[in-house]
Amino acid sequence: MSYDIKDFLKKFFSSRLFVLAAVFIVFFGIILARIFTLQVVNGKSYQENFSLKIQMKQPINAARGNIYDKNGKLLAYNELAYSISINDSTTYSSTKEKNKAVNAELAEILTVLKNNGETLNNDFKIDRKKDGTYSFNVSGSSLNRFRADVFGKGSADDLEYDKETGIDEANATAEQIMEYLMGKDNFGISSKYDGDLAYRIVVVRYAMLGNRFARYKEVKIATDVSDKTVAYVNEHMDTLSGISVNEDMIRKYNYSEYFSSIIGYTGPISESEYTALHKKNKDYTQNDTVGKAGLEQYYETYLRGKNGEQKFYIDNVGRISEIISSTDSVAGDDLYLSIDADLQKATYLALQNEIAAIVYSNIKSGEIPINDVYTALIGNSVINTEHFSKAKASDTEKNVLSVFKSRQKTTLGKIKQELTSSPEALNTMSDEVLDEFTYIISMLKDDQVLLKNEIDTSDSVYQKWKNQKISPKEYLSYCITQHWIDISQLNVDEKYADSTEVYDALCKYILKNIKTDTEFSKIIYQYMITRGEISPRQLCLILFDQGVLDYDDATVNKLKNGSLSPRDFLMKKIYNIEITPAQLALEPCIGSCVVTDEKTGEIRAMVSYPGYDSNKLANGVDSEYFASLQHDKSSPLLNYATQQKTAPGSTFKLVSATAGLAENVITTSDQIRCTGIYNDISNKPKCWIYPGSHGLDNVSEAIRDSCNVFFYTVGNRLAQKKTGSYNDANGIDLIQKYAHIYGLDQKTGLEISESKSSVATKYPVMAAIGQSDNNYTTVALSRYVTAVASGKKYNYQLMNKIVDADGKTVKKYKADYEDISDTLTSSQWDAIHSGMREVVSTMDRFQGFDIPVAGKTGTAQQTGHANHGLFVGYAPYDDPEITIAVRIANGYSSHNAATAARNVISYYYKETSMKDIKEMKAAGVNGNIRNSVAD
Repeated sequence: MSYDIKDFLKKFFSSRLFVLAAVFIVFFGIILARIFTLQVVNGKSYQENFSLKIQMKQPINAARGNIYDKNGKLLAYNELAYSISINDSTTYSSTKEKNKAVNAELAEILTVLKNNGETLNNDFKIDRKKDGTYSFNVSGSSLNRFRADVFGKGSADDLEYDKETGIDEANATAEQIMEYLMGKDNFGISSKYDGDLAYRIVVVRYAMLGNRFARYKEVKIATDVSDKTVAYVNEHMDTLSGISVNEDMIRKYNYSEYFSSIIGYTGPISESEYTALHKKNKDYTQNDTVGKAGLEQYYETYLRGKNGEQKFYIDNVGRISEIISSTDSVAGDDLYLSIDADLQKATYLALQNEIAAIVYSNIKSGEIPINDVYTALIGNSVINTEHFSKAKASDTEKNVLSVFKSRQKTTLGKIKQELTSSPEALNTMSDEVLDEFTYIISMLKDDQVLLKNEIDTSDSVYQKWKNQKISPKEYLSYCITQHWIDISQLNVDEKYADSTEVYDALCKYILKNIKTDTEFSKIIYQYMITRGEISPRQLCLILFDQGVLDYDDATVNKLKNGSLSPRDFLMKKIYNIEITPAQLALEPCIGSCVVTDEKTGEIRAMVSYPGYDSNKLANGVDSEYFASLQHDKSSPLLNYATQQKTAPGSTFKLVSATAGLAENVITTSDQIRCTGIYNDISNKPKCWIYPGSHGLDNVSEAIRDSCNVFFYTVGNRLAQKKTGSYNDANGIDLIQKYAHIYGLDQKTGLEISESKSSVATKYPVMAAIGQSDNNYTTVALSRYVTAVASGKKYNYQLMNKIVDADGKTVKKYKADYEDISDTLTSSQWDAIHSGMREVVSTMDRFQGFDIPVAGKTGTAQQTGHANHGLFVGYAPYDDPEITIAVRIANGYSSHNAATAARNVISYYYKETSMKDIKEMKAAGVNGNIRNSVAD
């Protein structure tokens, strides 16, 4: 036995197998030794070195520059505030576990934020409506980019039909995207969270998704939060994983309502903004705050400053492990505007006072029916009907809601009947049902169910619909057959459904949506008010219940016991401007005014009424407030000074006078007889004074009298000048030539959004009095009257100077101008100026006014609406310092615009104080103001 073992060992050690085994044993030993060294001896060191391998950097945001008025009054600045943020640095064992934990955590903090009145930072491209439905808040390429991001595609071109989800990604609806994101394969949002909370969780989760490859980055949930919210987060830090309180700089605005249309606001950078700005400056990141509108946007590169930078290491799960270095940021430059903040405010208030005075006067006279005021309280959301169903609703609100629900049931039944069993043509419907169906069709277009771009407007059936000769049922059924309805939006099988099934699905869609649609409900409410089902007294009490007006026991008791009528109550509130013209959104409710330094061309005030609170749009949009602005019938987001265009009325006659004198078709002494009607052309247009007449007028007197016949004659002579016989095109060419000299066919040069005015292209006789298709902005009329007064056509701008953080002037601005004084001789200019002085000196609104003003009124007609009132002028007459242009859209008479101008000029020359302006309230109009063309 021992021999066998010995023999075996001898053979083994002498064989090649031994050599191979020995090699394996040695290698194995080496590996074991190496593993021991790596794991035990140097394990800690290697682990630390591994964690330090990943070096990252992030910017330290620079403080944004301030904005001041010409006198150094602070308009826009930064303020230290607290923000609530979340990062995604926690590790989970599964997506299911992560969704459950993160959603629960967000549900907790989002509920706290809502209860504490905080605003959620929301840059999500889908809004949740009050009725619980969803809609996109972007369109075009931005919407396509959003869809691509949602479905994880590199570009919109990669979007496709997904068999697994059944979603056509390129045409995915807001509802489909929300369902997709809330699904278990994505955010896994439980049905236990109510609709609004689930939506807000999606908003934050989607923002967090953008940082999935940089989990150290935080997502701001809310900015400028209260101490109460800060205390809650600090007290619950152990359970709110990843949620933190940070110090933050937020943008604040003084005089925000008065300057909103000029300064604009800031907000989180969008994808398209990032792409554009990053190309120019690589310092921009996708978490930046940038100017979104106005001067904040235009001067972004100056205001922004230079970001600092922090370098650090992150570990293998994206958490910061060590700070390497830090470079300080450099604050942005400060802007000094040409605007005088006090004059801007006074101008805004003077304009509001005059508009309120017109509204007040016309309600008093019956021109505006008092029922229109009652319905406007609901129609323009002065009263919030959504609050009627809240737990804190007053008894009055609950009673109104109860009556509404009964009427709503009846209305929906009538709509269903019209759509199905008993259709009637539009022209046989009551006004109420017609208004309801008008809204329904509009809703279908807005929801892109009815594809307005696909509709053939020349189609015979469409023409019958347009002429109100067929019923909604006939029209919508026909739309289906013509593929004008997007059936993918309806709950129907696209492949196998016939037209009847599609129509049934469309009817269900309509009835479901209008039941919860706030705007449709307003129509019901307004007709209930008209029928007396909701009393004016209830509406007045609700104004107090909802805090629209400061609570006053004595007034409330008088309303309740009947000693104070709702009409008298509202008239007083309108007179005192406790309820503003913008809130009512009746005609008039909008206006604009531009005041310019005649010597330098600097703009001293540029007001668009109404304004808005830019503080609620900065630092992350208050989506509810923004939605209210979008639905506000006074359209406060529109800059009426630079973007609204109307006919200029008789203010244009200064152009015609210039053309006539320069082209020698009239002289300063030529007289033209006005008989009240102009017989030299076929349509025989009348003078505004008809059946009266002005008799013989020279050019100065014609400007004073605003004589249409005089300027009809000028237009006719211009059309005959070239050939000796009337030629429409020749006349228009000359009118356009002199309008161009005044800059009326160009933008003015402003840094903010501006519409281009347009000079008439036809009918020189009518164009000469400001009619035809003349269309001008208020700021264009301002530059025009400044040129008339000074002989200089300025390029406007709002900037005075830019100063860096050290107080050094970086750039000084001075308005460029073109000298147009040689367009006329001095005596010809004198004739025009003299006529403008006579306009004002003979106007009742300027009687007893100590400042000598020259100007021109204008009244522009708009079919179906009150006339627009305009005034342009300058002061003092003998040595002009300022010019002014005022437009009150649908302001009935040019004299109302002139009154506003007088009050602004009075403030400028310290004849009136700010206190006086405030105390004027709605006292600007005396007597009944009806549509007037006596300008």
